[in-house]
This record gives sequence, C-alpha cells and structure tokens, in this order.
Amino acid sequence: MPVRCIRYRSGYKYQLRGEYVDWVAIRPERAIETEYVCLEEDGRVTLKGGYAWDGPSGPSIDTQTFMRGSLVHDALYQLMRLGELDAERWRDTTDRELQRMCRDDGMFWLRSVWVYFAVRWFGEPFASPAASKQVETAPRGCEP
Repeated sequence: MPVRCIRYRSGYKYQLRGEYVDWVAIRPERAIETEYVCLEEDGRVTLKGGYAWDGPSGPSIDTQTFMRGSLVHDALYQLMRLGELDAERWRDTTDRELQRMCRDDGMFWLRSVWVYFAVRWFGEPFASPAASKQVETAPRGCEP
C-alpha cells in the first residue's frame, strides 16, 4: 500500500472561522487579492474564513485586546512577504494600524506603545519574502 503524504505549513496557532472585513489606512495603487486576503484601493481589507495566523508574536500574551490587531497585521505582513504590498512604503502604517486596533479593542495605552515599538524594532524580517513559511511534508520519505 502506498504511503499517503500530506503537505502543510506549520507555525500557525489560530484559524479564522468566518470572513472578516475592516478598513485600514493603507491604500494600494491596485486591488490585491490572494487566496485568503483581499486589500482594496480604498483600504478595505477582507480576510476569508480559513485564514490562519500565529497571533501576537514575541514575548507577548494573547489577549482579546491583541487578537484582531494581530490578525490584520499578520495578513498585511503576508502581503508584503508575497511582494504584493510595498513594505518600505506601508510597513510603518501597518504597525500603526496594529497599535490603533489594539487601543480600539481596549488595550492599555502603555502596552500599545510597547507593541508598536516591538514590531518596529523586530518586525522587518517578517515582512521579507525570506520569512515565507515553507511547505513541509509528512510522513518521513514523502517528496515535497
């Protein structure tokens, strides 16, 4: 009997159970559409059900005040990694949007400042195509 192989990407903790729509201060020159993330010229961002993300990163606690911001922030950074959104132009705005969403959701002001500076200081590599999650296979012996 042949081995049945699976292909997957690891490193995700959460999965969106339905579509999520919001507006951000990012205005791309053209609409961007991927399998799970759409960003319109007017800043409307749509995340489709099934989108997976890793939640708040680093030495942080996954609280309700951080979840929505981390979802949108991760999706926008993913667009940067894919080369669909110019990281040099939009990364700071994306980081500010994370801070704004966290504050809107009730995060204490000082923590939101820490969140902003943490992604400013340490986030750049995660907006790079080199940070894309690779497809893995299982079980042992399966070809990629």
